[in-house]
Amino acid sequence: MISTFDAQLLQRLVQEEKITSEQATQIKALVNDGGDFVTVLKENGISEDVWVPLRGQIFSVPFVDLTGKNISRMVLDMIPQDLAQSYEIIPFEFNKTNNILKIAMVDPGDFKAIEAIEFLSRKNGWSPEYYIVGPTVFADVVKQYESLGAEAEEVLHTIKNRFEEEREKKQEQKEEKKESFEEMIKSAPVSKMVEVIFKHAVEAKASDIHIEPLDDVSVVRYRIDGKLKISLELPKHLHNSVVSRIKVMSNLKIDETRKPQDGRIRITVDDKVVDLRISTLPLSNNEKVVIRILDTSGGSLSFDDLGFVGKNLEFVENNIAKANGMFLVTGPTGSGKSTTLYSALNIINKEDINIVTLEDPVEYYIEGVNQSQVHPEIGYTFANGLRSILRQDPDVIMVGEIRDNETAELAIHAALTGHLVLSTLHTNSAIGAIPRFIDMEVEPFLLASTLNMVIAQRLIRKICEDCKEEVDLPDRVVSIAKDILQSTPKSEIPDNVDVDNLKFFHGKGCARCGESGYKGRAAVVEVLVMTPELKRAITENRMSDLKDIFLKQGSPTMRQDGVLKALRGITTMEEVLTTTK
Repeated sequence: MISTFDAQLLQRLVQEEKITSEQATQIKALVNDGGDFVTVLKENGISEDVWVPLRGQIFSVPFVDLTGKNISRMVLDMIPQDLAQSYEIIPFEFNKTNNILKIAMVDPGDFKAIEAIEFLSRKNGWSPEYYIVGPTVFADVVKQYESLGAEAEEVLHTIKNRFEEEREKKQEQKEEKKESFEEMIKSAPVSKMVEVIFKHAVEAKASDIHIEPLDDVSVVRYRIDGKLKISLELPKHLHNSVVSRIKVMSNLKIDETRKPQDGRIRITVDDKVVDLRISTLPLSNNEKVVIRILDTSGGSLSFDDLGFVGKNLEFVENNIAKANGMFLVTGPTGSGKSTTLYSALNIINKEDINIVTLEDPVEYYIEGVNQSQVHPEIGYTFANGLRSILRQDPDVIMVGEIRDNETAELAIHAALTGHLVLSTLHTNSAIGAIPRFIDMEVEPFLLASTLNMVIAQRLIRKICEDCKEEVDLPDRVVSIAKDILQSTPKSEIPDNVDVDNLKFFHGKGCARCGESGYKGRAAVVEVLVMTPELKRAITENRMSDLKDIFLKQGSPTMRQDGVLKALRGITTMEEVLTTTK
């Protein structure tokens, strides 16, 4: 049955002309039939921004928008987490001068919640001020209770207590024996610490975790959107225990600390399957661990999502549709090459096409694609695997990386014999792929006959949409942008860009992006396609002519693509100039 307050809210929505009388009657009927009032409003397209302030007026409680607000740990701890979640209340500001605690509530009519707040206020000498907040925003803000620091602090407290207990037991002994690694890594506190580090790295969408020993602490850093940031500092005496726990989980040798080791762990975080690639490295004072995070449950993005536009997008879509030849992606480690290849596979993947991949490791699983992981330690390399794949009647072959002469030769011959071959190469530019193949002893005439296109790319950080604003740049930077635009193909410059009055953007920093001004990444790319002129230049080994031929294609270079993305408000000029230097 609909409550009196909710009925009043519907009446106010009609008065404000946010809904019609017919809609109000329909909503009331649905709620009376057992429907949840908030859910029914949402299903009828009524935004929280509309009805939540009106609900506050009915209860004489002001509305507060906590979107993106970073609440201090001291304020959060004033109301226990279980109480906050149970009653859907959250403290967000405390004035020490007059002891006023501001509390946001989803339902100001929840008198049990108000009783609990009043009880705590009397006990602690607070004066509560009530506000109303939307349920969606509340669900987002209440997650701040689950911060890495808080969980880590709790685990550290457990470890410290345990350590003190053990020390007291051994005080009477002249020499205290150190606890063995095997005992330490089985202890619940260390296991919990490692679990917390992994969990929060996945939630923060980090690509890597660095656990490194310093003189007096052990530092945990996450790489988020390409940048490393310290997330946690642990006591130095815990470093070996954490490293050993990770070694046990990845089946590495605990007692081997003199040489590097590599391993893998598969974990589940919030119903997502995540693969972790473990790499240990002996340092002068201890071991460092670096962990690459691979979300195997994630899907591939479209080329639009990756940042391909205009001529570059047209070239890619045309060449991925070809039945044979080579489709290459180049760039340094961490430039998103594998993601681009997965996007291509997602387009090609159809019932009547047999796709086989050789990867190290398999990063994303695609239904309908036969994905195989190489194991060099048992002789299953890219080259050996490629030979076997050719006996599997493939239409499309993806080789994770062309690293040596043998793999290059096999890939070229596969492309010659009617297969579409996708792969990656470590070069700094699209043009650089051609001399790299020739260095690997591939005959120029074979390369010219098989190569369809080469994509070179880097990853740039995207401006946070929650705090994006226009910014005035120094004249020197604007001048650089104008010089780059002068050589950019005119067809690639958006119609709404005034070349004489360029507008740029940045993120001023907010809680959603960790005050960095950036959130997420996109690719800046350049695409080289095979043309008759380029084919002749490769066959005749005229490497010095490649750049001029590339510029005649009419597609932007990587730096030009970056400036165009800055003008579209996707990234900043600083990021473009740094990434494409």
